[in-house]
Parts: sequence; C-alpha cells; structure tokens
Amino acid sequence: MAHQSPMIAIPKKTTGDVDWTAPIRNLIAKSFGENPDNYAQECQALQRCRQDAVKGAGSDMTGRDLLYKYFGQLEILEMRFPEIRVNFPWNDAFTNKLTTQTAIAYEKASVLFQIAATHSAIAASQNRSDPEGLKLAFYYFKTCAGMLTYINENFLHAPSTDLSREVIKFLVGVIMAQATEVFLEKCIDEKKAPTLIAKIASQSASMYTSLSEEVKDFMGKGIFDRNWITLIQIKSKHFGSIAQYYRGLVDNKAGAHGEALVRFTLAESLAKEANRSAASFSALFAHVSPTLPADAGPSISERTKVQLQLSTDRKTEAQRDNDLIYNAVLPSADALPAIEKAVVATPISIQEVYRAPDVQNVIGADIFVKLIPLSVHESASVYSEEKAKLVRKEVENAESAEVEVRSALEAMGVQAGLARFKAMAEGSLGGEEEIPLDVRRWREDINVMEDREGIDILLQQMARLKETVKTELDNISRDLDVESRECETMRVKYDHLWTQEPSASFTKSIRQDLKSHLGALDAAGVSDQQVSTLWESVKSDIRLLLSPDVEDVFRASAQRDAPSESLLDLDIGAEAHDEKERIRIRQYTTEIEERLGRLKKFAYERGEVLKELKDKIQADDVSHLLLLNRRNPGAEQSLFAAELEKFRTYQQRLGTTVHNQQVVLKEIQGLWKNLRDLAGRGPGAKKWDERERRKKDTVRRFSNARDGYMEVRDGLTKGLQFYQQLTDLSATLTVSVKSFITDRRSDRDRLVGQADIQQRLAVPQTPAEKPPLPPPPRRSAPSLDSSFASMNLQGSQNSVSPPPKPPQASYSTFPPPPQSINAYSNLPPPPHQPARPAYTNPVSPNTPSDPYASLGAFGSQFSTPRAAPPVPRQQTHSASPQRQSSFSLPPPPPSRPQYAANPQIPQTYGQQAPPPPQSWRQYPPQTQPIQQGSQYQNMPPPPPPSQGHDTQQYYQGYGR
Repeated sequence: MAHQSPMIAIPKKTTGDVDWTAPIRNLIAKSFGENPDNYAQECQALQRCRQDAVKGAGSDMTGRDLLYKYFGQLEILEMRFPEIRVNFPWNDAFTNKLTTQTAIAYEKASVLFQIAATHSAIAASQNRSDPEGLKLAFYYFKTCAGMLTYINENFLHAPSTDLSREVIKFLVGVIMAQATEVFLEKCIDEKKAPTLIAKIASQSASMYTSLSEEVKDFMGKGIFDRNWITLIQIKSKHFGSIAQYYRGLVDNKAGAHGEALVRFTLAESLAKEANRSAASFSALFAHVSPTLPADAGPSISERTKVQLQLSTDRKTEAQRDNDLIYNAVLPSADALPAIEKAVVATPISIQEVYRAPDVQNVIGADIFVKLIPLSVHESASVYSEEKAKLVRKEVENAESAEVEVRSALEAMGVQAGLARFKAMAEGSLGGEEEIPLDVRRWREDINVMEDREGIDILLQQMARLKETVKTELDNISRDLDVESRECETMRVKYDHLWTQEPSASFTKSIRQDLKSHLGALDAAGVSDQQVSTLWESVKSDIRLLLSPDVEDVFRASAQRDAPSESLLDLDIGAEAHDEKERIRIRQYTTEIEERLGRLKKFAYERGEVLKELKDKIQADDVSHLLLLNRRNPGAEQSLFAAELEKFRTYQQRLGTTVHNQQVVLKEIQGLWKNLRDLAGRGPGAKKWDERERRKKDTVRRFSNARDGYMEVRDGLTKGLQFYQQLTDLSATLTVSVKSFITDRRSDRDRLVGQADIQQRLAVPQTPAEKPPLPPPPRRSAPSLDSSFASMNLQGSQNSVSPPPKPPQASYSTFPPPPQSINAYSNLPPPPHQPARPAYTNPVSPNTPSDPYASLGAFGSQFSTPRAAPPVPRQQTHSASPQRQSSFSLPPPPPSRPQYAANPQIPQTYGQQAPPPPQSWRQYPPQTQPIQQGSQYQNMPPPPPPSQGHDTQQYYQGYGR
C-alpha cells in the first residue's frame, strides 16, 4: 500500500537527576553492617544505569534494552532495600507537571510507563507492508498494553495524571484497538475469508467507537492531543464501513442479495463520513505532533478515500444486479443482524516479557549481587541444608552398594578363587613365577636399608669402636701404674723427706671406673657374639631374598612333585571327560569375569554421576530467586521443592546402578556355586592346595629371615650406640687421668726441689757439738690409716678433718741451719684445714645384669669433661696460708635395670656388667705453701655429691 494507517504513540515522561549513592551507602552501613566503600563501583553502576535508561535513551530498541535493564535492577533493588527512600522527580507525560515521590514504587511505575511508551513508538514506526514489520508492530502493541495493565493493577494511588487509572485504561484501549487494526491489515493483505475480516473489522470499529465515547470525559482537561480524538472518530467510521462491506460480500455470496445491498449502502455511507472527517483532519493536521507520524493526515485521508470508492462501486454493482436479476426486498438497516466480533489481540504480561532469554541477557547480573540480606542468607542456608541432605543420602547409598559388593565377593572368595579355577581350566598350576606381595615388600625394604648401610658395614664399625675403647682403657691402666711407680720410687729415694701421698688412695675411684668400663666391655662381647651368630643364621636367606633367584625359589615350590602333571589328570583313561570339565570350568570363569567387569562399570558410573551431582549442587544458587520471592515467605518450601527437582535425574541414575548391581551379584552367586560344585572337590583342587601350602612355607621362611634381619639391625644399632657412649666415657676418663697425672708430676717436681734443698741444708758445717733438739711436736705425725680415715666413704659433706701433721722426725738430727735460712727451723705448725667434700658413690655397687645398661650413667656423669683429681697437699714449713685443692667430681648414678632382649636373641646383650663407677674420694687435707700462679689457687670448692639419683635415667642397654 502507498499509505499505511497512522498509529498513535504514547508520549514519554521526563525526569531529573537522582542520587542513588548516598541512600544506598547509609543502608549498607546501618542495615548490613558493611563498609559502604566496598560498594562504590556498584553505586556508580546503578547511577549510570538510570541515567542511560531515562535520560539518554531514545524510542528504539536500544532505549528499550536500557529500560529493561534498569527496571530489572529496580526490582532486585527493592527486594534488597525495601526501606530505601530517594527523591524521584518525574514530569507528567501529558500535562508536564512535576511530581516528586520518595517511594521506589513510583520510580518503577514511571519506568514501566517509559517502557510502554517506547513499545508503542516502536510498533507505530514499523513498516507494516513488510510481514516482519507487521509482526513486530502487533507484538509491541500487545506488550505495551501489558505494561500499562501491570501499572493499573499494582499501583493503585497514582500521584500523577498519566499514571491514573482512567488515563491508563484509555491508553490500553487505544493500544489494543491499534493492535486489532494491525491484525486486520494482515488478514486483508493475505486475503483471508470475508467472514473473518468482517468480524475483525467489526471488533476494531467497536473498540474505536468506545474510545470515541470515553474520550469525551477528558475533553476540556487538556490531557490528550485533539488529533487523537479526531483520528479515533475517523477510524471508528472507517472500520465500520469495512465491516459492513465484507459482511455484504458474505451475504451476497450466500444469496441474501437484499441484505447485501443494504450493507453496501451502509458501508458507502460510513465511508463518506470517514472520508469527509479525514479530509478535514488532513487540512488541519499540524506536523509537529510527537505521537503521530508526519503523514498521518494524508494517510488516513487516502485510506478512507479508497474505502469509499470500493464501497460505492460495490453498491452500484449490487443495485444493478438486484434491479435486473434478483429483485430482492431490501430490509431496513436496523433490521440487519449485528456483525459478530472476533477478539484477536490480548495484552502480553510483563512476566512473559521478562521471562524471555534475550531480556534476561539484557538485564544481566544483579549489580549488588555480593550484598545479600540476612533473611535471604538464612533461607539460602536452609536450601543448602536440603541439598546437603540429598547429597549425603546418595553418598550413603553409593557407599552401601560398594560395601555390599565387596562383602559379597569376599564372602564367596571370588577374587582369590577365580585364579585357581582359571588355572585348572588351563590344565596347569599357574602363578609359578609370582612373588607374593608381602615378600616383594620385604625385599624392597631390606634393599633400601642395605643400600643405605649394610649389616657388614655396621659390624665393621662396631669392631673398630670396640678396639678403640679397649686400647684407650689399657692406656689408662698403664698410665696409672707408671704414675704410682714414679711416686713410690721418689719415696724410696728421699725416704722421710718425701711427703707426697701414695696415689692408690686417690686413684681408687678411677680404677673402679676403669674396672667398670672393662667389665662392660667384656660382657658386651658376649652380646656381640650373639648378634653375629644370629646374622650368620639368616644371612643366606637374606642374600637369597635380595637376589633374582628368589623367583626360582617360588617357581620350584609350585612345581615340586608335579612338574608336568595337569591338575585335572584324574585318571589316565578319562582325558575326554577331563577336557569337557575344563571347558565347563572355562565357561563359568569367563561368565564370572564378565559380570565382575560389569560391577566395576557400575561402580565407575556411580562415581561419575555422584561427581556430576555434587558439581551441580555446588554451582546451584537460588539467592536471586529467594530475593525475588522475599515478599512471599510461604513460597520458600514450594520453591525449594521445585529447585530440588532439578537433581531428580541424577538420583534416578544412581538408583538404576544400584539395582543393576544387585541383579549382577545374584548372577555371580549362582555361577560361583555351580563352579565350586563342579571343580572344587577333585584331585585338581587337592594339588592346588598342596601348591599353596608349599608357597606359604616358603613365605614363612623368608618372613623368619626378615624378622631375624631386623633384630640384627636393631642389636647393631644399639651396640653402636653403646660403644659410642663408652668411647665418650673412656675419652672423658682419659682426660681426667691425664690431668691427675700432670698435677701429680708437677707436685712431685716441686717436692723433689724442696727435698734436695733440705738434704743440702742437713749437711753439718763443723763437727762441733750437736745442735739442741727442736721442741717436741705439738701433734702426732699423720699416718696412712689416719689419711684414709679422713676420707668420707659415704659421701657425707661434714667429714672431720684429720689432725695436722707434725714435723718429720728426721729434722731432729739436722744441724742448725745457717742464719740466712733460719726461718725453716721455727716454722709454726700448719693451720687446721677444713675437710673437703668427698667424691663418693652414694649407691652401693650392685652389678647390673646388662653391661650396656650402664651407658646412661656414664653419659650423664661425664657429659662434660671433669677436672682431674686434686694434687695432695704437702705439709711444709711455710709462713704462707694453706691452699686447698678444689678438684671434685659428681657421683655417678646407679645402674638401670637390665634391658629385655629380643625374643630371637637367646640371651640379653651382655651377660654381666661391672659395678657402676666409684666416685673420686676426698683428698686428705695437706699443708703446703701457696704456689704463685697455681691453677688451683682461686678455684671454689666442689659441690657436694648429689644423693638419690633416679636409677631409671642411666645405663641404657643396646638390647632395648
């Protein structure tokens, strides 16, 4: 068509700027307790979304999408912030009056009005001569009516004229009349049946006629454009003419020529009125109306003119035919039956519009998706628990199914017995070269230990340590003997001038320690021999286990006594029967293996389905739906049930696998029973049992060897530890002995010098008369018994010191010394010297049963090198005060109980141990001049020996 009927488009509202940011930030801080700064980008996105939708968009598809997105975000925003208050300024679409409301519902209604206006503009602008354009026009007129209907149904108290119920109702009528008009154009273009066209035209005429009556209520209020009223009136006459025209065609075809002629006359009359009004409208139409196309006047005038021409021509033809042919009686116009109406257009609801996938894509994700109200969180937690229950139930079912299969197969012995029957079916023992898993593991473990440190290397290390200890202890004994001989040699040489005490009293504790060490060393040799004997007993089996020949051992155990005999050679003359039996056994084993494979397939499928179910549940999020249904608390249960139905498919698949598994298990049970009845009691089974017995014996042999090997390693480890500790103790004892000997020799050298001086002074200068005897001594000379009596054998710290030593009796025979050295003749007696704490062993030397059990005591006693024993003080005539030696050692602790040996070793490691080392005992008090620079001058007295040591923290044997 050259001209298409002009369509009315709803005008759009206008608005000002709105600040979303401040109110949202306040609500986030107060209601949600979060930092508003974390949502600055979201606030900016919402602000930009509104700006684009209501101020920057046009009446096209882009504007439609922007409005769709903004309204969708408003819906979610209202659910999240129902109490939000923002000033929303909107100008009325018809009166341009500004109305400002703070309710978000007002903003939503205004945006919906904008969407409806945009839809009407899109529909009115379509080229309806194109089928696609006609279809779009029809769709958008209906969606426009749906948006307006939603406003009327949900926003009852309109603050502005354009949102009032009367105005919205009128607009819905206009839009639906235009939608019906579009559908009528489509039917006429497609030359549909005249009956249908007449009904649709009658519906359009009726709708426009009703609008013509309704618009009278708005006249004089300045709401609607006067062009709308004129156009509606023209179309009511125009579509009435079309309805009568097409119904006349129907009547004429039906033979009602009189009725047809009357209808054509009515069509001509209505067309004349429409054409006359259209001509006047075209002459007066202003081309500045934003809601009508620019060619609205000429278009409607042209269309009414065409309809008038058709009606006139058809009336003239019908009049001629009736006059010449039919001569039908013409009824009155009021007597004609009314033309039926056909409703062809209904509004499309907003829910249907927003349910479309393309609209959802336009809306996009929730801007404040991270900000979930507490109530929605609680509802989501309830839903998550429902999902967790579902998963737990399915996992428990799957685990129960796995346990059922495993238990059933283990109870029947399928896994172990199937290889046996397969070998019988093949006519051989089978598995001759197989090394049992335990043996293979033992072999790998021993290989690792031998590669790291072999038994032979450990034995060599222990022998070296033992020899080192033995040599060191022998050297200590020799050094002590040499020192004692040197002391006694000087005593013989200088006779009474030699005042150094014999070393025997001072080295008693050292020799006791030495004896203890030597005793432990000798007893440890017995344990060493036991370990060596045990190693020799298992060495060959261990070497065999580590060699490749172990496979030959198991092969020989399987083939022994039956190298070429078949398991089913029951009788020489029954080979044919045996072959049939083998075939049947092979069939049973094949079927059982096939069903075992199916069980594995079911288990794998069940695991995959469970994995998919967990992933699906993990990704499932209904927070958006809960937010949308926040106003309907009772809808949660139904919503949860509907959402959980998504997982019904997975549950059914899991149930199917469990059912199929039970069926296959029953089949396996039947097949296994038949197989055992067939081949479980013959000679072949007996030979198999014999082969298994021999194999177990071989495994037991290597198990014993492995146990012995581990015992040897354990014994060697503890033996090395014992010898290492004994080496440390011997080294500490060596340091003490060397220090003692050094001090003794230094003291001896000093005494030798004094004795030489005294001998020279004792030589008489003249054979004159004998000098007078010196005054009698005020104290008796010390003896060896008194010296030993002064030693505290019980470790007491209050020992009584011996009396001071008198001058030597030999001084009475000396002549008077020269005047220059006269001081030596009148030396005062040495002052009384307090007793020093003795180095004693407070524990009686009970001999421990395990020599290696003494390790802990030595280790704790000599954890740091102890000082050498003090050099005994010599009683000399000197005006200097006495010097007291401070050398002292702490007492050793008592021994620990014997370590219980490994059951495989006949006896404990070491049959007898020496007594624990004795402490250094107190030196008897001596009087001697202070040597300048002596290392003992400023040393404090030693601490008293500790009493009551815990006997459990020392002497750790290496059999433990």
